[in-house]
Formats: sequence, structure tokens, C-alpha cells
Amino acid sequence: MADFRHVTDDFSTAPQISLADVAEAKTQGFTTIVCNRPDGEDPGQPSAAEVAAAAQAAGLSFVHIPFVGPPGPAQVEAMRQAVEASPGPVLAYCRSGTRSITCWSIGQAMSGAMDRAELVALGRGAGYELSAALGG
Repeated sequence: MADFRHVTDDFSTAPQISLADVAEAKTQGFTTIVCNRPDGEDPGQPSAAEVAAAAQAAGLSFVHIPFVGPPGPAQVEAMRQAVEASPGPVLAYCRSGTRSITCWSIGQAMSGAMDRAELVALGRGAGYELSAALGG
């Protein structure tokens, strides 16, 4: 069952999605899926290639930006570009959704698109605590 967590009109996160969740993402109006998990992180997780194939079959874009731990500058920039390039709402996922929202929020803060307090509030609204990740 999909656990898509709305952050903004253009960005949502989720814990690990299933291949069936890809169709649900399409139904809910997402146009791009971003995976922040490396393949093989957990036994049984669908590979990025499997999710990419399901996304393509559903008419969705797919971007793989894998990392473990805090995102580095390359991952933050790749996420920013993926969201900016998407023609509509983005669904980003990892094991719990925390990596995805952290990566996105750091990019938002660095670009000046949103301030720290706004990002922390958006994170809390979606069930994530971003204070430490955003320097506080």
C-alpha cells in the first residue's frame, strides 16, 4: 500500500515503493519518480531498473540518485535538477523517505527557494524531522 507523503504541490516522499505503487503514483498525478536507494540495500527491495521499467511502462520519468547517509553536493544538485526538470509533481523514495526529503530540503535551502523554518515545518507535516539536517 502506497505511503505517499505530500510535502509541497510539486514534491512528495515515500518509504520504499513497490512496483504496484508506480501505477498508483501515475493515478495520483506524479510525473517523475526519484529513487534515492542504492540497489541491494535491503533483501527483496525492487531494483532501480525494475522500478524504472515500471515507471516507463506507466509513462513516468525515473531518476536514480542513490546515496547512503547524508547527501553530498552532487546528490543535492542532481535532486534539484530532477525536480526542476520534471513536468509535474515528483515522488521521491528511499527506505523511509528521510534521505529523499533531506536531499530535497538541503537543495531548497541552498538555492534560497525556501528558508529553514519553512522546510522544517514542511518536513514535520510529512512526518520527518529536518532540524538537524538543516543546521539546527
